[in-house]
Amino acid sequence: MPPLDGLRVLDLTRVLAGPYCAMMLGDMGAEVLKIEEPTHGDDTRAWAPHRDGWSTFFLGLNRSKKSVALDLKSEDGAAALRRLIATADVLIENFRPGSLAKLGFSYEIATALNPRLVYCSVTGYGQVGPKKDLPGYDAVIQGESGLMDVTGHPDGPPTRVGVAITDYLAGLYAMNGILLALRDRDRTGQGQHVDIALMDAMTSALALPAGIYFNTGEEPGREGNQHHTLTPYETIEVADGLVVVAVGNERLWKQFCAALDARDLENHPDYATNTDRMAHRPRLIAELTPRLAKYTRDALIERLRAHNVPCAQVRSIGEALEDPHLRARGMVVDIPHDDLGTLRSLGNPIRLSRTPAAIHRRPPALGEHNEEILEPLAADDDSRADPQPVGAITPGVRAEEAVQAPGQARLGGKRGLKAPVSGLGVDR
Repeated sequence: MPPLDGLRVLDLTRVLAGPYCAMMLGDMGAEVLKIEEPTHGDDTRAWAPHRDGWSTFFLGLNRSKKSVALDLKSEDGAAALRRLIATADVLIENFRPGSLAKLGFSYEIATALNPRLVYCSVTGYGQVGPKKDLPGYDAVIQGESGLMDVTGHPDGPPTRVGVAITDYLAGLYAMNGILLALRDRDRTGQGQHVDIALMDAMTSALALPAGIYFNTGEEPGREGNQHHTLTPYETIEVADGLVVVAVGNERLWKQFCAALDARDLENHPDYATNTDRMAHRPRLIAELTPRLAKYTRDALIERLRAHNVPCAQVRSIGEALEDPHLRARGMVVDIPHDDLGTLRSLGNPIRLSRTPAAIHRRPPALGEHNEEILEPLAADDDSRADPQPVGAITPGVRAEEAVQAPGQARLGGKRGLKAPVSGLGVDR
């Protein structure tokens, strides 16, 4: 049984950081209810590229969840969410500070409904501070945090990292914060507010350049594929591509030289220690370049690994994802999908020996689980549940005018909501 079995999580987030956090919790057994706006759902449902009508972005971040479509601006939708909050252990939201409060779901109101609730907010700049009301997206935070200033080549401009690293970091910190708050609840019986900012998350990963700045007053700047304090610890061009080597200490330096039959470099006084090598890095790289250029990637890696020197090919995304090692580690998994047959997805990197992750629930269609989730709540209130998305048709829009969106619930079909209005769809 996964370790979070029995926990209910309300996921009111969109796009990346929050959905990633909620997905990780779902992988570990929590029942995650993705609360979505009923006309188009999570913004990423519309993001290209698509596979048979499903956004590949959405597919990658929303497995292990159920979808409940609620219009929180309607009385019925708000009432349904209040009933769900009373049953939940965790609520995750990524609205701008104050926005959810305007809908009647601030931390204070939610915890009045359920004092045991762990309420996690993920925003660009956090709940306090002079920038708290600013919107925050990954690219903006990468620039403002200083990450771009240390990314790229010395003679080039500051460069954005190729993935939304601030979102992933924030999502991981949110998961950590939620688990810590749940552990505290085990002792106290009380929930609390977990405040996660993309800016904080990214800043925390800048410990190395921050340490240089705090202690020397110097700004490290960009090093390209080289390292601020180690060499050779960089990419090396060989006959058929690039190899990255990581000579992180003096023992590895000796092993590196032995692999290359380069005793002259090992014994050279200018390269005796890492401090010496850093002082003479341009000359050392000039010495190494012609010696390494004659090797192919495979040949050089074979020699280096024979001497236990950390190294690897610089691979394409496709090359990396087809590595059998990832399959062996469960980092590439297959999930059955009604529309797509088999959905290949990244696995969960947290490997537990007794209670591992359980990845089997495909990403949901919009509002797919309204009937399953809302009917029991209505029964508790001695009222009959409405199985269609609560507030799905906005005032002034007739059901027959709603347009079905790709990759979302076929509301009259086998997977979607069994809506009583013929032809009801979802409108982007």
